[in-house]
Amino acid sequence: MTPFSRTSGTPAATTGTPDEALRRGLGVGRRRFLTTCTAVTAGAIAAPVFGAAPALAGQDRDRGHEPHGHGHGHGGEVLVPAHKRGIILYTVRDATARDPLASDLPSGFREVFKQLARHGYRQVEFAGYRQHANAPGGADLETVQGARLLRSWLDDHGLRAQGNHGFIPPSWPLTSADLDTFKKHLEIANILGMDHMGTGGDPTGSSYRADWDIAADKWNAMGAIARREGVKLYTHNHDAAYGFLLDGGPLDDQGRPTRSSGIRKLEYFLKVTDPRSVWLEMDIFWAHVAQYKFHTYTAHDGSTRKNVFDPAGLVARYNKRYPLFHAKDGVVSATNGMGYDMVPFGTGVIDYTTFFSRVGLRTYRNPMIEDDNSPSATDPAQSLREAKISYDNLAALRRRRR
Repeated sequence: MTPFSRTSGTPAATTGTPDEALRRGLGVGRRRFLTTCTAVTAGAIAAPVFGAAPALAGQDRDRGHEPHGHGHGHGGEVLVPAHKRGIILYTVRDATARDPLASDLPSGFREVFKQLARHGYRQVEFAGYRQHANAPGGADLETVQGARLLRSWLDDHGLRAQGNHGFIPPSWPLTSADLDTFKKHLEIANILGMDHMGTGGDPTGSSYRADWDIAADKWNAMGAIARREGVKLYTHNHDAAYGFLLDGGPLDDQGRPTRSSGIRKLEYFLKVTDPRSVWLEMDIFWAHVAQYKFHTYTAHDGSTRKNVFDPAGLVARYNKRYPLFHAKDGVVSATNGMGYDMVPFGTGVIDYTTFFSRVGLRTYRNPMIEDDNSPSATDPAQSLREAKISYDNLAALRRRRR
């Protein structure tokens, strides 16, 4: 991978150690980089800066850890209003799956909702509707009756459901069975009071424009069905969808293009889908992994060109197409090929103060805390404990005073 400068957009020097190349590729000062790597090894967390536009990446960030009554930026405007602070239940999936007969810890949806509300959360995003069979309601709540039960528990604890990573028909054109299942999920979404329903996967895993055109047709059709039911259909994406679309140049032996115009796959998807029917949820961590990984492409004329991804800039350009986020943090990694390792929100290096300030619409967007690694095989209380840490850090974000 060719290192690059986030501030200039030009290739960085390739001399020096692998750690030096990583530091330059991420745009971090040497002292902060070394501090962060030392902290990761020790189990502590340091705080360099990420998440800004490339031109802002060198700015320091005021990263306090005050309780949510105070905040970063010395008393500036709250960046995430209290009623918009949410969490995807995948983060605490071990707790919803826990046997309540075998543990005194919160177990199953009802008890987890109660604990999350105590932490301060006001929104949740589902990752399916299954829990432990011994929890109230039984194992499978993916039914109309189960949705009514879930809604009663949400209401009891002052929580609002805002989405679900659930069923999106895999086939196109849609089969009658898939269409029936999709409509059942829309009914469940409406019972739960969701404004949004989506999936955790990309519209297609392909790099070719023709496949993204087919995916756009499918999502436009499904999005129109969802819109008639009052639900916004969204796709949640990881780093691969922000790679470059293959849309020109010489063809390979199967007649497929081998070079790119420089447009990113998901940005092309945004251009060819109906803004009234198709929405997106940016996983901000994975968008920054994409910034690290996908910064050069081979143009139609064979030249190598640079294009450093700006996650906040994409959101700002497409404005209300991004009603949801996954707010997930990371620290620098020199070993995993992604540039970052996941950590609880607010204990990493992604500059969320700058990100949320740049994307705006704070009373419209719905940031959902996520940490894939919160469940622990040796510490069953970890995921809910880290959910509290993440909530406090999200609540503490303040716009910096000028």
